[in-house]
Amino acid sequence: MASAQHTTMRRALRREVAGTIGLLADEDDFAAMRRYRTFTFDDHETYLRQAEGLLRTLASDGGHTTVALFDPEEYEEYCADTGLDPDASASRTRFTAELAATGPTVPYDGRPLSELLPDLVDEAVRQVTREYATMLLARLGSCAVCGEDIGRDAFSRASDLLVRLLDSAGPGTRHLVCSVPTAPETLLAALHVAQDTGGRATLDETEALEFTTVLAVGIATHSAAGLVMRTTADGRPDRVQGWRLHGERLLPLTAAEVFDAYCTDAASGDLVAPESGVDYCAALPIGEEEPEGGHRH
Repeated sequence: MASAQHTTMRRALRREVAGTIGLLADEDDFAAMRRYRTFTFDDHETYLRQAEGLLRTLASDGGHTTVALFDPEEYEEYCADTGLDPDASASRTRFTAELAATGPTVPYDGRPLSELLPDLVDEAVRQVTREYATMLLARLGSCAVCGEDIGRDAFSRASDLLVRLLDSAGPGTRHLVCSVPTAPETLLAALHVAQDTGGRATLDETEALEFTTVLAVGIATHSAAGLVMRTTADGRPDRVQGWRLHGERLLPLTAAEVFDAYCTDAASGDLVAPESGVDYCAALPIGEEEPEGGHRH
């Protein structure tokens, strides 16, 4: 009787335990881990199938499990920094626990890994983008003329521009994309903005922070940044508008400029057929004019 009661209690406690599984998302990462003797999988497809089976079992027991990207290079550096043996399952477990606290994760919601992994990769890209943009802003230091922190001032201006942009957008669900050319790659951030039943904008705070940070990099570095917004509302075609960043202002693109931007392949420069049911519209000015005699950082 006591043994059965203890078993029941342990099962109940197991449902209270949250776990994280670190996954090797692609073939190259999987191949890199095969050099370790204690990593016993030979085939990536089989490995993913077994991982998905484990996730389903944990979910069926009522547990909450998150999935993280397991990067072999980061794992090797982690083991070197901590003095752990990389060819040990206990080391992989400790690294995965570290990922749960600091790395990008997504909750397992029962979807196949073929659908879940792209979301996990996207989350990893967003985190890298956010960290890199934050680092760029921090490195700019203070303005030699006014003494203000350039990065903080640019972030404040970007926040103001985003609020003005959303206030001017009208009804509907909006999807915004901001692109800022930097070396070695262009920074990209997306923001999805829905509306509640009262017409108030609802958005993900982490997405908004990332979007604002990337826009702030464009402002602070005076880059040729661009912003596109797509608005979806019941009973009307989707509306696409665009702006280019000039100093601390967003200058509206004409309908023709928006059409050209949307219907040109960024890699090849070839024309792409326009989407049906989409209106490419001239945008409205966003933000105030820069004061005469003022300076830009």
